[in-house]
Amino acid sequence: MKHFISKPCLRGITLLGLLLVLAGCGLQTSPVADPKGPIAIIERDLLYTAFFIMLIVVIPVYFMVFWFIWRYRAKGGTGEYKPEWHKSTIIEVFVWSIPAAIIITLGYLVWTYSYKLDPYKKIATPENTINVQVVAQDWKWLFIYPDLGIASVNELAFPVDKAVSMKLTSDTVMNSLLIPALGGQIYAMAGMTSELNLKANETGRFRGRNTQYSGDGFAMQFFDAVAMTEEEFQDWVANAKAQSKPLSTVTYDQLAQPSIAHGVEYFSWVKPGLFEEILKKYARRPETTLRRHAPATTQPACEGDTPC
Repeated sequence: MKHFISKPCLRGITLLGLLLVLAGCGLQTSPVADPKGPIAIIERDLLYTAFFIMLIVVIPVYFMVFWFIWRYRAKGGTGEYKPEWHKSTIIEVFVWSIPAAIIITLGYLVWTYSYKLDPYKKIATPENTINVQVVAQDWKWLFIYPDLGIASVNELAFPVDKAVSMKLTSDTVMNSLLIPALGGQIYAMAGMTSELNLKANETGRFRGRNTQYSGDGFAMQFFDAVAMTEEEFQDWVANAKAQSKPLSTVTYDQLAQPSIAHGVEYFSWVKPGLFEEILKKYARRPETTLRRHAPATTQPACEGDTPC
């Protein structure tokens, strides 16, 4: 059978294809490999450690595949032919002991890092922490700052030198919040709360998104996590408070309506206890958390549904 493509041409096409694939690689498009926060750095180190440990098995396997092909080739091979051979104690020891040791090592890493990367674990003192209540909606994210009395949609702002302690719930189906550059992934479910603590080591704008399929607008459910200086954050807070747009029950109900590619929005005032009201819409009993014995947060009540 005649070959229409010569071997040198085929090699060139293969090499070109590999180069085109590698052209899309870069730290800018791979935040996991270029972390911007302490949690993401630990996650990256764990990923690399596990990868190099597994290479202990992978590299010899690939080496032996090509070595056996060459050594035992039909013409010119130097490998000894032993049709009656069926067992080698030395090979058996290596085949079973090395993978077993790798599994034990990986298990130890997973066990220890599960506690080290506990999303509920506080990573800064209360004075150096920004508290944020997060509500997943169709198809956007609402960030409430209870200590500041403001809120934003699809923009999570915080000072670079402070940790962000997020308490999450959902006012729709289950969502999953992820900011790859800062680390961590946590589910947000209706009638329940989960927690996530993150921090940025440098200023910047980092893309976050929902990683749990949630319907028509899932593919466009992005938000920006913006780490800024303390002065810039104070300006951001002042800008939000200057919007003269309160987040009352009526306003919230309008915001909760499904919308795709919702723009950034700010609210100058948030009805006290709004986050708890959202929880109670779905909970059959007082606030249910993903961790037992987690106390429910309370806020001082205001008269009516208007700013105090």
